[in-house]
Amino acid sequence: MNQIENSYDLLVFLKEKNLLENAGEYWWPNKNDFEIFIGAILTQNTKWENVEKSLENLRSLKLLSLDALIGVDLDIFIKAITPSGFKNQKSIRIKQIAKNIIEEFGSFESFCELVNREWLLEQKGIGPETADAILCYACHQEFMVVDKYTQRLVSYFGYEFESYEDLQAWCEYGINENYDKISELYGFEISLNKLYCRFHGKIIEYMKQNKL
Repeated sequence: MNQIENSYDLLVFLKEKNLLENAGEYWWPNKNDFEIFIGAILTQNTKWENVEKSLENLRSLKLLSLDALIGVDLDIFIKAITPSGFKNQKSIRIKQIAKNIIEEFGSFESFCELVNREWLLEQKGIGPETADAILCYACHQEFMVVDKYTQRLVSYFGYEFESYEDLQAWCEYGINENYDKISELYGFEISLNKLYCRFHGKIIEYMKQNKL
């Protein structure tokens, strides 16, 4: 077993596997920030393949904007996101958060620039992992997403954490403490946001390929 002293060592271990060779710059399978935002909520308790079906339905109905989501008939919206499961609950919550964003920030662009984690966690149906996925992938802020894959992988290397926040802090700390080595590791200067995106992506891709 490789000796993993911190999350930087874990990053080095994963980077050697060439896990994101055919992935996008930020790993997430979608480049549209608004679709990432909606997808992060829809993917709760379901597979990404189901979310893609829902997003395709929303695209065809031209419902991928805050104003469109607020104005759409609830039954139409429910039908569109049915592939993602929990359709009634998710539809009501997404419509409400869209309304809250308009009222608080005025636009999705301002939301991405100004929103903080505390505001997101106050929204019904948004937990730590979903909040961080929105902040990291849609808003391009410096938050590391940790999930069950992350828990299982670090547990395999002998690390156990009592809370989501403790695991996240461990992942972020090792990267920040060794950030001076990372440009050398990558061969170019990489932003912390992009690094967190790709680190999380490497973990997921590794865990998909390896049953630990």
